Amino acid sequence: MGATDARILISGATGHVGSELAKALSQKGVRFRAMVRSAGRTPELASLPGIELVNGDFDDRETLARALNGVERAFLLTASSERAEAQQRAFVDAARQEGVRLIVKLSQWAADRSSPVRFLRSHAAGEAAIRDSGMAYTFLRPNLFMQGLLGFRSTIVATGRFFAAAGDAKISVIDVRDIAAAAAAALVERGHEGKVYDLTGPAALTHAEMATQLSSALGREVAFVDVSPEVMRAELLRAGFPQWQADGLLEDYAHYRRGEASKVTSGVKDATGTSPRTFADFARDYAPAFS
Repeated sequence: MGATDARILISGATGHVGSELAKALSQKGVRFRAMVRSAGRTPELASLPGIELVNGDFDDRETLARALNGVERAFLLTASSERAEAQQRAFVDAARQEGVRLIVKLSQWAADRSSPVRFLRSHAAGEAAIRDSGMAYTFLRPNLFMQGLLGFRSTIVATGRFFAAAGDAKISVIDVRDIAAAAAAALVERGHEGKVYDLTGPAALTHAEMATQLSSALGREVAFVDVSPEVMRAELLRAGFPQWQADGLLEDYAHYRRGEASKVTSGVKDATGTSPRTFADFARDYAPAFS
């Protein structure tokens, strides 16, 4: 596919949401461009019908311009790092200069410039930059990903346990496949401009309830172990998380424990016309990954 055929660009295409979005667009028969750090390292993406891979770096203005050239609609997803706000601003500036008409941004549940959670402040700043640019927008604000449990895969397989400083907080967790479906709808269909979709699953669950449903899907016991924020931070650092990101995750979990992520919304159905997947659906579909 030639570059002039691609009117849609997606960034963050190698992560959970981005890879599912690429699959969704491909299945719809849509031609699109995916910005990646190294096209040669993404053979699974490269095999999707309709995709054009382009090398791009949020910290390199020249590569952003090349990736966005000729694009009408763009999906913005950056990693949760201390560079996220600057990278989002750079992408928005480049998109505006290249004549992009719409940005669909992956934001986060409860994004707010005054939030005590750094990730939520960063996403709110990105949203503000898009609004200020004059381009049309759609903001997707998902709650905690069900697929986040895959980060505990090795511990669940080896010990039948996973850990977090979550207490008994209820969280309306969402499957990333539903986030991707909402993003695909916003990129391909008309009528999503100016919309902010709060995306959740159909029920708010505690981590213990998630463990029970995962146990049922696997046919063996999986237990959730509540730990203190101090223990969680030490484990995140031991696992290789940068300090800034580890501290941000602790702020996220404090936000959950305050009961600020328990609301269930109609956002997925509003965006896609389809009800969101349950946690039981996720547990059944991903059971092989935990076995």
